[in-house]
Amino acid sequence: MGRGVKAAVIGGVFAVMVGGAGYGAYNIVSALDGGGGSESAGTAKKSGPPGEDEVGETTEKFFTAWEKGDAATAASYTNNASVAGTLLTAYGEAAHITDVDITPGRATGTSVPFTVKAKVSYEGASKPLTYKSELTVVRGETTGRALVDWRPSVVHPDLEDSDTLVTEESATPQIQAVGRDGTVLTKEKYPSLGPVLATLREKYGDQAGGTPGVELVIRHGNDGGPDTPLLTLTQGEPGKLETTLSASVQAAAEKAVKRYGESSVVAVEPSTGEVLAVANNRADGFNAAFQGRVAPGSTMKIITAAMLIDNGVTSMNGPAPCPNTATWQSQTFKNLTGMEPDEGATLANTFLRSCNTGFIKLIDEEPLTDSSLTTEAEERFGLGRDDWQTGIVSFDGSVPASGGPDRAANAIGQGQVQMNPLNMASVTATAITGEFRQPYLVSPDLDGRQLATAKGLPQSTAAQLKQMMRLTATQGTGAAAMSGLGGDIGAKTGSAEVDGNATSDSWFTGFRGDVAAAAMVQQGGHGGDAAGPIVADVLRAGG
Repeated sequence: MGRGVKAAVIGGVFAVMVGGAGYGAYNIVSALDGGGGSESAGTAKKSGPPGEDEVGETTEKFFTAWEKGDAATAASYTNNASVAGTLLTAYGEAAHITDVDITPGRATGTSVPFTVKAKVSYEGASKPLTYKSELTVVRGETTGRALVDWRPSVVHPDLEDSDTLVTEESATPQIQAVGRDGTVLTKEKYPSLGPVLATLREKYGDQAGGTPGVELVIRHGNDGGPDTPLLTLTQGEPGKLETTLSASVQAAAEKAVKRYGESSVVAVEPSTGEVLAVANNRADGFNAAFQGRVAPGSTMKIITAAMLIDNGVTSMNGPAPCPNTATWQSQTFKNLTGMEPDEGATLANTFLRSCNTGFIKLIDEEPLTDSSLTTEAEERFGLGRDDWQTGIVSFDGSVPASGGPDRAANAIGQGQVQMNPLNMASVTATAITGEFRQPYLVSPDLDGRQLATAKGLPQSTAAQLKQMMRLTATQGTGAAAMSGLGGDIGAKTGSAEVDGNATSDSWFTGFRGDVAAAAMVQQGGHGGDAAGPIVADVLRAGG
């Protein structure tokens, strides 16, 4: 295979996604089997997986055409020639990538890894580009030919459907995001901040005072999210953007979420509402810490307990019997396996053991209605009104008024309730201070946005919630995870059952001094098992 031949390859490659044709959904019509001819007359169509020789031959021809910038020929060796041809042609004009040299690695079956070395040039500026990717060779069903299974990641591993690569002057100037102590925050040092920093740049780049540079970026077509920079040709002048993040707490959060896949954590400062850390460890890169919408399990009992106290149903030392089962409108609720019933339990005891039935038994007491939990969440904790202005996109929680079995399920964090770690960290902050201070990542002074408000809790209610969380952290379901933490500590565990999943989502929220944190690990099991250690590590760093 020739090397060093100039070509147009990687990016604008994804400038057009035609009619929703699925990458890798090959051979629906013969056009998707490539455009490089068909089996000659009298030749039997091959079947089965491509052999070693076919994989090598197809790969070499595809790479050679790619290097030469012959988009039509390269596309003919894929199973989606129409889309591949359009994208490969568009690439050279939009991404300005030249001098492409591709080195294949050792094939594993029909998969071939390879390394691309190229040059990105724009208006006199030029920089080398190197990355690794992989392709798979499949058999075209209509022609029997061995073809490259076309998908965006063939061209660059970070590309997804509807993405494109573009090299041009940045739409917004770069930012130098700094933490509360002046530490520069980068995605290299704090990997899960990557999407957060990109969003901050998109929103505040112009206001931060910088000047744009020239970059090769991934432009996202599906969700319209901010560009993802891949290579900077000219720097421009980054603008300084102050955030509320604590470098030390963020570092602890980054390390903590690596314990488990599909995990997220947020830490806030209860006295101010400032976000100290936000971290995610997810395969999809989604900021579930701020934008997740899932059932929070028994961490919701903080709000439910507040509702019971505020409405005079019971108090911390008042009755909250914990039987084996509780039935509400034909639906029977149970406790976790192994929990001993206690008909004489107080609310504090039912809370620290996370007894489901104790809460279910109380939700039909006067003056409670189907909307009482919603009112408590909205008016006291500032949730569910879609008015938080954190500085980036966030979901404010949802506690809809529900009748039937969902009224009971909502009370224990199931049913129709939806939350994320940001919401639950805020719930803990409100519970222990009595004041709702809307969490934020960037000061509202920068752009004049209005933070959400709520009336908060009576101080007597807050005092009882804080004490019950203390008992949970020292004597209850949160004790194992919080073991070894000094100072004033409190916690609440949660396990949320999700339809279709054999294992529940793990939830945990807690406080230590003037730091409140919450974490979730999807399909992580009991709250103290997975989410608990994450929160404990973050609280340890924030103390």
